Order: sequence, then structure tokens, then C-alpha cells
Amino acid sequence: MSFGRSAGKIGGSRVFSATPRVSDDVMHAASIALVEQTQRENAAIACGLKRQDTAVLDQLIEQYQHRLLRYLLFLTGKREVAEDLFQETWMRVLVRGGQYNGKARFDTWLFTIARNLVIDLSRKRSTLSLDEMRDVEEGERPFEVASEMANPLENFQSAESASHVAAALLHLEPNYREVLVLRFHEDLSLEEIAQVTRAPLSTVKSRLYRGLAALKPHIEALTRRPGFAATAEAAR
Repeated sequence: MSFGRSAGKIGGSRVFSATPRVSDDVMHAASIALVEQTQRENAAIACGLKRQDTAVLDQLIEQYQHRLLRYLLFLTGKREVAEDLFQETWMRVLVRGGQYNGKARFDTWLFTIARNLVIDLSRKRSTLSLDEMRDVEEGERPFEVASEMANPLENFQSAESASHVAAALLHLEPNYREVLVLRFHEDLSLEEIAQVTRAPLSTVKSRLYRGLAALKPHIEALTRRPGFAATAEAAR
């Protein structure tokens, strides 16, 4: 009985032929198509916001509400404050929507608005803003961290609940916590984080590295808690 060309010699090399490789041209075309689709979506959002189209705003709120609230919670550490800023952020989006030109990702622009509101609130309360808080040893040569690095929080989250990781993040300085949240929760590139925080790329890389280093002992402390191993095993 013949199996066609997909079968090879059992006693020879392969039983099945190799899976056809996707050509570079196909991958390049798919990449271009994805970029063009994103650009069209950004342009549609920009047009809708310029018209102050409430239907567009409702759609954006539905799509980004959880991410925005999570970002504000990590940034402020207080749910009541985060929820107030959440509402104000969307009001700013509606009122100042004409400022969004569609050239950048909408979530990058959205997080920038939210961050500025946090800074404004901090200044009103006569406390240090995120920009004014000095990184530990910031004068040192910054560490280089590749933007393609694997998510180091995934290992922790696979072994322990996300709530414990969130609690550990709240122990960090705001500058470090913000970069970790934007990078690993919101999946922004280092360049986009630099745009949101208005910090040099080298500073973003330094904060990311130092934030991970500062987070490590808190996570290790969690893993030493009684019953952690059983909880981790059950979560798998």
C-alpha cells in the first residue's frame, strides 16, 4: 500500500518528509500585512477620537480598561486612587483625543496620559513625582538588557499566584515597579517604555535590570513560605 510522497523508507532515513519551511518572502509579506493592519486601526482610532465619537471611546474602554486599571494600581498602590485616575484618564482621552495622530500605538499614548495624571496628583500632594525619584546608583554605567529577553516573571507566576507577584512588586520603588509592569504585564518594548516615561533608553534598561534584582529576594521569600511547594504543584 502506498502512502504517497509524505512517507519515506522505514529502514532508511525518515518515515515522513520534512515539514515545508515557510519562505522568507511569505514571512516578510505577513509582517508587512500586520503592520499595515495596525496602521489602519490606529488611523481609525485617531479619526474617531477627533470626532469625539463616544462609540469609539466605549470600544477603547472595553479593550483597554483592565490593562489601564492594573497599570494605575501598580503605580499608585491604592485602589481608590487608581479608580479615580482611571476615570480621569478616559475623560482626558475624550477631550484631548485630537492630539492622538495614530503614528504610535494607542496603548503607549494611553499610558502616557495616565502616568502624567499620577505625577500631577503627586505634585499636588507635595510628594516626589516619579520623575523626581532618584534611582539607586543611577550615576553608574547602565546595564544593557535585551528587549527580546524572556519574561522572568513567568517562572514565578507559574509556581505561585499572580496576586503574590503583585504584592512583591509593590515593595519596589515606583520607578522600578513601573518599568517591570510596562515591560512584562503590558508587553511594551523598551523604546515604548522610554516614550511613556520620557526617560532615556539607557535609563529604562538600568531600571529594568535593577527592578528585577530588587524583586528577586521578595520572590525567594515567597517560595520559602510553608506550603508553597504544595500550592505550586497544584497550580501546574
